[in-house]
Amino acid sequence: MITAAEIKYVKSLSQKKFRDSEGLFVVEGEKMVAEALASDFQVQQVYRREEIGEAAMARISGLSSPSPALALVRRPQDLLQGQLPSTGLFLALDGIRDPGNLGTILRVADWFGLDGVFASPDTVDIFNPKVVQATMGAIFRVKFHYTEIPALCSQALSQGGQVYGTFLDGENIYGKALSNGLEAPSLVVIGNEANGISAPVAACVSERLFIPPFPAGSPGSESLNAAIATAITVAEFRRRA
Repeated sequence: MITAAEIKYVKSLSQKKFRDSEGLFVVEGEKMVAEALASDFQVQQVYRREEIGEAAMARISGLSSPSPALALVRRPQDLLQGQLPSTGLFLALDGIRDPGNLGTILRVADWFGLDGVFASPDTVDIFNPKVVQATMGAIFRVKFHYTEIPALCSQALSQGGQVYGTFLDGENIYGKALSNGLEAPSLVVIGNEANGISAPVAACVSERLFIPPFPAGSPGSESLNAAIATAITVAEFRRRA
C-alpha cells in the first residue's frame, strides 16, 4: 500500500526545489529501476504496480502510460568533484536546455566511453524526470558536474589540453587532427540549441570544427540538433583512437 502523504511526496520530486532539498530523484520503468538497483546509487524506495495498485501508480507516475515500477533514488556525491582530470576526453555543455537533448547526450557519452560531462549552471537539471528517462540508464554510469564553462576551458588549456567547438566557419572535422586526451585533457564544447556556443566560451575554444553537409556546399537544414551533433563529433574523435 501507499499513503496519500507518500503519493504527495513522490509527486513533489517532479520539481527541482524538492529534488534539491530532499536529495532524491525519480526513476521509472522496469529497466531503469533495474539499472538503478545494479548501480552504486542508493535506492531509497521501490514502488511496484502489483503492490500499490494501478490507480496509485498512475497518481505517482510522471509518464502518460505508467510503468510497472518506480524508484526513489538518492542523488550521488559529485563524482568529478569539480576538477578537470589531467587526461581524458570530456564534454562541456554550454546551456543545453532541452531535457531530451541532455538525456541523449549522456547516452552518447556512455556509449563512447567519455571520461566525464561538465555542464554550465544554466543547463537543464540532470535529475529532471524527462532527462532521467531519456538517458536510458546512462545517468548511472556517466560522471557529471555543473561548473562555469569558461573557467573549465581555461583550466584545460593551462594543462596543455585542447578545447574543441563546432562552428559554421570551423575546419572540416574529417580532415582535422583531433586529440582523445591521452596526454592532456580534451574538451568538446556543445552549444545551446538556439544560440550555439556563447561568446565567452567561444573565446576559449582553441580548435574550431565544422561538420560538413553532404554533398559539400549543398543547401539544407540550418544546423544539426545538439544531441546529433554531439554524437557525430564524438564518434569522429573515437574513430581516431
